[in-house]
Amino acid sequence: MWKNKNVWILLTGEFIAGLGLWLGIIGNLEFMQEKVPSDFVKSIILAGGLLAGIAVGPWAGRITDQISKKTVMLASGFARALSVIFMLIAIQTGSVWWMVIFLVFLQISAAFYFPALQAAIPLVVEEKDLLQLNGIHMNVSTLSRILGTAVAGILLVILPLSMLYIGSLAAYLILFAMTWFLNFDESDLTPGTSKGTAKQGGFKEVFPIIKGLPIVLMTLVLTLVPVLFLGGFNLMVINISELQDSSSIKGLIYMAEGIGFMLGAFIVKQIGQKRSPYTILFFFSFIIGISQLLLYFADVPVLTLVAFFVFGFAVGCFFPTAATIFQTRVPKEFHGRFFSFRNMLDRVTFQIVLLLTGFLLDAVGLQIMVVIFGILSLVMTAAFFAKFRQLRTEVQINEKIST
Repeated sequence: MWKNKNVWILLTGEFIAGLGLWLGIIGNLEFMQEKVPSDFVKSIILAGGLLAGIAVGPWAGRITDQISKKTVMLASGFARALSVIFMLIAIQTGSVWWMVIFLVFLQISAAFYFPALQAAIPLVVEEKDLLQLNGIHMNVSTLSRILGTAVAGILLVILPLSMLYIGSLAAYLILFAMTWFLNFDESDLTPGTSKGTAKQGGFKEVFPIIKGLPIVLMTLVLTLVPVLFLGGFNLMVINISELQDSSSIKGLIYMAEGIGFMLGAFIVKQIGQKRSPYTILFFFSFIIGISQLLLYFADVPVLTLVAFFVFGFAVGCFFPTAATIFQTRVPKEFHGRFFSFRNMLDRVTFQIVLLLTGFLLDAVGLQIMVVIFGILSLVMTAAFFAKFRQLRTEVQINEKIST
């Protein structure tokens, strides 16, 4: 796997783009903290971009299955770089509306880029290396997040806010250039398979595939648990910073969560050799709920960092396992539409959680909100686990009857 130049291009590109992404995210938080006083209004602004990504999701899935994954990644990468110009205008004019336009363009480009990337990864390495590559890919992303947030914090002190976005623009342009050098075989995806079916319909052809693969359906539903935490992640970070009256805690939170994620993604392959994917998903879904409850003590810096570290470790094991299940169980000719559908599902739930987080932060405060979310996560995990055991029992009964 390590002799494959495509692997190095994907990992290096992810690292550079991640730096640019997190420079932009910290810039967004700083801009909103300065211009928008209400948490709920902040959540509406962030949700506007997500809504645009949801709107183009079905089209993005069909396009990804119809044409080269590399072409989709190039076009969306260029659009992502172009979007930064709108944020520079927002800073120059002080207008939140230009920021909304920036977020809309950014999320539309992401709606195309990430399904194409997820569909391309199984074409780059053999199936036996997928879990390892997914874990490493997510680790590289997390490392770029740690460094990106640290660099952004330093730059905010010594440079104007616009310089963060200049750095972000440079990173996106480097990613665009590196994508040109990707070279993988898509000959198996012939017009009689993916391209033919892609022209006949969209998501309606993916739903029977999902329904016929219980582990895929269960994994899709179970991803709602980490999304319940991640949807309002940035708003919670801002609120914790205000609760503790500390601007430095923001960088420490991202670092603690990032280190936890990297550790989880690093050892998940070893765990996967001893435990089934089901066991990994349900166990770490439970741990995510516990980490949310720990944030009841968000006024204590040490416990705050412990909670985010535990959460990071849990999702570091959860997401590579989920990604590998999707890449190996769903037929490759449906990958574009499936990953686009999954991307849309994530965006819808992110949007709902984001608005709910903003509302609850204004209404009941951070500490009551995380207790509500933590209990909800544990209840959802228990309900999904009970349903899974019921399905497994039914399958075993049917197998005995058929024999």
